[in-house]
Amino acid sequence: MIIQYKINAEVNIDDAIEVYRSSGINRPLADKNRMKRMFDESNIIISAWHEFTLVGISRALTDYSYCCYLSDLAVKGDYQKQGIGKRLIEITKEHIGDNCMLLLLAAPTAMEYYPKTGMEKADNAFIIKRLQ
Repeated sequence: MIIQYKINAEVNIDDAIEVYRSSGINRPLADKNRMKRMFDESNIIISAWHEFTLVGISRALTDYSYCCYLSDLAVKGDYQKQGIGKRLIEITKEHIGDNCMLLLLAAPTAMEYYPKTGMEKADNAFIIKRLQ
């Protein structure tokens, strides 16, 4: 199977929501306007395509010089465990360059996944949680 990766290509929000739903990631999927704003305000969206089907998304916010927050990594359930998520992370890192750190907040269920992608666990983070 050939997967094509695109940087900042147009992504239909309904297709993106389907990727998120299928992946199991927890996002406000019922609020289409909020999901659209999340995409509209992102600096980097890497999308993974199998033929004409969107199968994966990496969505990030960055200053392109010091830090990049990888806010979403989602791969459709039927396409997981094929290296697509790892490749989305690699392309995101290549796009921001070596001088820019890549960081994320992992869901508890994904804590074992990220070390397999080459990311290191950090114990020095703090958070003010959103209300919704």
